[in-house]
Amino acid sequence: MYATNTSEALDTVVIGAGQAGLAVGYYLARQGRDFTILDGAERVGDSWRGHWDSLRLFTPAKYNRLPGMRFPARRWSFPTKDEMAGYLESYAARFALPVQTGVKVDRVSQSGKRFVVSAGDRRIEAANVVVASGAHRIARVPGFALELDPRIVQLHSSEYRSRSQLSDGGVLVVGAGNSGAEIAKELVTTHETWLAGRNVGEIPVPHGGVRARLVLPIIRFLGQHILTVRTPMGRKVGPKLATGATPLIRTKSAELVAAGVERVPRVAGVRDGLPVLEDGRVLDVANVVWCTGFGHDYSWLELPAFGDDGRPAHERGVVASVPGLYFVGLLFQYSVTSDVLPGVGRDAKRIAAEVARRSPAPRAAGSLLEPAGAKAA
Repeated sequence: MYATNTSEALDTVVIGAGQAGLAVGYYLARQGRDFTILDGAERVGDSWRGHWDSLRLFTPAKYNRLPGMRFPARRWSFPTKDEMAGYLESYAARFALPVQTGVKVDRVSQSGKRFVVSAGDRRIEAANVVVASGAHRIARVPGFALELDPRIVQLHSSEYRSRSQLSDGGVLVVGAGNSGAEIAKELVTTHETWLAGRNVGEIPVPHGGVRARLVLPIIRFLGQHILTVRTPMGRKVGPKLATGATPLIRTKSAELVAAGVERVPRVAGVRDGLPVLEDGRVLDVANVVWCTGFGHDYSWLELPAFGDDGRPAHERGVVASVPGLYFVGLLFQYSVTSDVLPGVGRDAKRIAAEVARRSPAPRAAGSLLEPAGAKAA
């Protein structure tokens, strides 16, 4: 336990121990820097453990590595969400990263030239703060969800775990992106299921097959090196791809129809406690699963770091208006892969280099050495 109003001092505080925060920690440790990684969850990897039970990653294991450590699975296999969580936990342990779990940051402010990170009774002063708490923080549902009959079970995709949470009767899945498609396909085996939302397109090859193995490196190259803030195509297309629904990857439209999922237009509102579609049709359902994405909450960052749209004003994660403040894991921070495993390591390396450039630190005795067989990204 920490005494009330005690103050600690560090060179750098990283907020968030997901893939972005751990990747930053890897590079900060290689510098021999005095830092800590704070996370509100009880265990490293809990953000992945909290997904629905049957979730598997869309990208094969060979692309799911963080810098310095490969994913311990067959190269073309698709890890479960618990395997991903275990990988992150093992990663933090392997490199002895100074992660403190169960620490929820309530506020970040400035006192003179230093930052003040508040977490309950704790007060940590730091020269640098790296916000790596993820691009998605707040579950988003339409306001009219409150008008639905209270007898209807409502879950956001972040709350959905398995079919056992639902009542008997039909289920409407709102949002026809990858999460919606995966959940609808699972639910239709036990419930009459409707999937509402616009067509987001789909990857033109079967997921996991030989053709996909040929196409995936091309898609990855485009996402990593072409659709970036540096290219005209990237600046035009990248933000739309990063913030919109990703084309269907594993579960395609034809599979949904074959499984018995009925595709319907978007949900427009509520009538007599029931969801109403854009075509005027009313669906008498017992359950609604909202696969409607996430919003941002930066109210705890009491710093002049945001534009008129409420988003961080940064250049590749560096906030010029607040020296020493950095972001990693933002949507389209540099490329369309910046918020996912294949791209987060590159941004983390750059931000760690920016920290070193701003406040050089001598390598401390006992600083991180590469474990045998490890290779830096």
